[in-house]
Amino acid sequence: MGHDDPRTRDLVARSILENGPSSAAVLANRLGLTPAGIRRHLDALSHDGIVEGREPRTGASNISRGRGRPSKVFLMTDNGRTKFEHSYDDLAVSALKFLAEENGEASIDAFARRRGDEMLRTLTAGKGANSLETLASALSAQGYAATVLARENGDELCQHHCPIAHVASEFPQLCEAETETLSQLLGTHVQRLATIAHGDGVCTTYIPRLQNKSTTGGKR
Repeated sequence: MGHDDPRTRDLVARSILENGPSSAAVLANRLGLTPAGIRRHLDALSHDGIVEGREPRTGASNISRGRGRPSKVFLMTDNGRTKFEHSYDDLAVSALKFLAEENGEASIDAFARRRGDEMLRTLTAGKGANSLETLASALSAQGYAATVLARENGDELCQHHCPIAHVASEFPQLCEAETETLSQLLGTHVQRLATIAHGDGVCTTYIPRLQNKSTTGGKR
């Protein structure tokens, strides 16, 4: 494929969407392209407002680690995510705003809880909570492009795509209900560290390892 092939550019964008913030070197290795070719596509995608470059987060797995300073990583912008969305976001936002105006904010809370309950039933029925890895696979099947990143005292569930990000940016109750659902599925307290709806590149949820609960609970 040529460097200016829009299909290749689309592959680069989708790779960032599905795998999270990535450096040019990682993208080149992942897609079998030259770093120079990848950078040209990234320049074009950045110019079009589809992706943006940022300094890498400490501990991130999608960066190249050579000598010196870590490479810049590229992540999807809100505009870029919109390009890949298939839901009727504007209609959903309008409907929820109308619901709140007519019945108050409590109606939004109730809707968010119901959606969380439906998510719980779906993932439980599909045996998506047997482990964090199987939960990530189940979430990916629902369009969340989820991965697991091991940390020293726990794990991070990273959702690189959110089908309702635009709606959740207006109604954070949806994120709160989803976090509660993840807690119920995993049988432990979880902590949301970042959300796409809030402007972060990835929805990140921290899950402490169960064997550490007895040691972390007794000391302050």
